[in-house]
Order: sequence, then C-alpha cells, then structure tokens
Amino acid sequence: MTAYEDDMILGAQDVAELLDMNVQMVRKYAREERLPAYRLPGGRTFKFFRRELLDYVRKYPIKAQEQEQEQEQPQS
Repeated sequence: MTAYEDDMILGAQDVAELLDMNVQMVRKYAREERLPAYRLPGGRTFKFFRRELLDYVRKYPIKAQEQEQEQEQPQS
C-alpha cells in the first residue's frame, strides 16, 4: 500500500464497498459515531480517512457470525 492510498479520503459509497456493507448502514454508523467520519461545515455528506477507518475496524472488529445469530433469533 502506498502513502497515497493510506491518506485517501473516502465517501460513504467507497466505505460501503471497502467494508462490504450497505451504504445506508455506513451513514447510520457515521451518524451514531460508530465509525470515524467527518462532515465539512454546511455539508450533508460524510467523509472518511481510509487509514483511520481501517485502524478503527482492526481495533473494533464486527463479528459477522454474531450479527447473523441476532437476526435469526425469533422476536418475542
């Protein structure tokens, strides 16, 4: 990975593709501060620093198996 790639600024769609997530979930997680994201003053879109995002995901991994189990549990 080059220094240029480390310093890339990504949009929500780029992050969704990188993390194999739905873009709406990326935006939701950014609003909830579950992903490191930034908004420019007066801006509506989120921007992400690639290196910061990858460091965060490495530090706080999401376990896909746990998410699937939560979805499979019947609602009471």
